[in-house]
Amino acid sequence: MQTKGSGAEPTPPAAVTLHDVARVAGVSVATVSYVANGRTNVRLSDATRLRVQKAIDDLGYRPNALAKNLVQGTSKFIGLVADGVATTPFAGQIIHGAQDEAWRHGFVLLVANTESDPQVEHEAIEMMREHQVRGILYSTWYHREIAVPEALNSADMVLVNCFAPGSLARAVVPDERQGGRAATEQLLRQGHRQIAFINTTWESPARTGRLAGYRDALAAAGINFDPAQVIDAEPNQEGGYGAYEQIRRLDVTAAFCHNDRVAMGLYDAVRVRGLKIPSDLAIVGFDNQEVIAAHLRPPLTTVQLPHYELGAAGIRILLGIDSVPAGTVTQLACPLVQRDSHG
Repeated sequence: MQTKGSGAEPTPPAAVTLHDVARVAGVSVATVSYVANGRTNVRLSDATRLRVQKAIDDLGYRPNALAKNLVQGTSKFIGLVADGVATTPFAGQIIHGAQDEAWRHGFVLLVANTESDPQVEHEAIEMMREHQVRGILYSTWYHREIAVPEALNSADMVLVNCFAPGSLARAVVPDERQGGRAATEQLLRQGHRQIAFINTTWESPARTGRLAGYRDALAAAGINFDPAQVIDAEPNQEGGYGAYEQIRRLDVTAAFCHNDRVAMGLYDAVRVRGLKIPSDLAIVGFDNQEVIAAHLRPPLTTVQLPHYELGAAGIRILLGIDSVPAGTVTQLACPLVQRDSHG
């Protein structure tokens, strides 16, 4: 027996069940289920419906949402299966954007973070399908090509931040080429004519797309492309730091970096040599990773990956709000974020 001051937690009240409502209303459990789930294709008198509804209200009964899904064959849930988005600070915006957009249209987002484990991924997709989700977004933490998981082949789904060539899957991804062009054009507007590009060593749409955008901007400005001004480096701070040795041998006044971590390393290399940004070397990054870009000195001009917009667009495509044909890859613009490092 619980005594005052014993520290024991009070026992929570038991949930009201269909059987409780049926007993109070004097009807069958099936009749309560029909009324609770809004079934209008069942012959029940108005008096019976009113009596059951009153019992539901008086007892505070709430229908089980998942059970209701199974009865109706639909739900107000949308699934999102991710390989590592939930644990990646800036890419977590994909979830934020999808969640906000789903809620705006009356849906709740169910998120499964698989950490790239195929078995976990398969089980997460199967569980979502068993719960009759409206559809599934499948997302990766960096933009890349994938093979559509077998469990998704018969589901209504949209790929986010990834794409599957040759499949009928609709996808939404960042426009890497436009982003590379925007970064280079910003440096050109500041009067720089000799611009290095520190690219990644990782094969990816970002590597090829950002380089193509860099070349587009140079060509539009009437500047010949010089392969010697493209430096491959590991896409991290150490890669940016090490790339300075090649940059200092080039006759350049500015550098466009593959990502903000590379830019941070380049900042370090410039400073230890007593040089200043942007007067001695103007720098533009990519990603707009806030924890880096906004807090470097001077704050880093960069290009933003549209993670929030990717998540929101994925929901709109899934729900048919944005009409997109099967097999289409939709590209979203990567906006420039101007700060103080570009000269």
